[in-house]
Amino acid sequence: MLRVVRQYPALRALCAQLGATLLVGLALYLVAQVAPWRPTWLAVGLTQGLLAAGLARYLGLSRWWCGMNLLFVPALLLASGAPLPSWVFLGGFVLLLLLNWNSFGEQVPLYLTGGGARKELLALLQLQPKHFRFIDLGCGPAGMLLSLARQFPQAQFVGVETAPLSFALAWLRALGRSNCQIRYENLWRTDLSGFDVVYCFLSPAPMPELWTKARAQMPLGSLLISNTFEVPGQPPDQQVDLHDWRKSRLLLWRMRG
Repeated sequence: MLRVVRQYPALRALCAQLGATLLVGLALYLVAQVAPWRPTWLAVGLTQGLLAAGLARYLGLSRWWCGMNLLFVPALLLASGAPLPSWVFLGGFVLLLLLNWNSFGEQVPLYLTGGGARKELLALLQLQPKHFRFIDLGCGPAGMLLSLARQFPQAQFVGVETAPLSFALAWLRALGRSNCQIRYENLWRTDLSGFDVVYCFLSPAPMPELWTKARAQMPLGSLLISNTFEVPGQPPDQQVDLHDWRKSRLLLWRMRG
């Protein structure tokens, strides 16, 4: 059971929420036994959010997940007083689920490639042969992929995505662009042998397995580029610092025999 929880970020986030809720509930019960003072519900929600974010960080979740844990209960409490129909909140939950569906099975939340990374990728791809093939493992809504496809019309670009809403947005945006294809495909089932450049912005969890897959499938001389996340025990051949607020960097490995 503990192994399953460690494997999936969404389950760790849920554990952080439940743990914070239990701690706040216990604190409220103890306060009620010794004093007449009662905190407001918003104060309770903020306390629960802070505890949930702290527990999420302790459990090794990314800042994105910590932020979600921090805001989840306070947002529910604020929204409960808003004159909105209940289906709005259900719709918001479903929207988040459809955008982050692959965080459950592939341990990869939605990360968007920033402008700094796009600029550096553009410079790196200019060193490739004119007809190179590029794949983005987990392309999200494909903003970065389509931007590169416009810059290199003679190259071929492929994005794979399993979050339903992200895939739908990416597929629609790529319609009419002959050098960009979007596939509804699990990254682990994607054959990397036909690509000169493989790009990913995943999470720490899948990187060791991805490295094994890349070594087995990618051709000699091809390039694996990871945004921010390292391969344990495998120093990159090149590192490009992006100097953004996330302290992001591009890590590059050249496939060798």
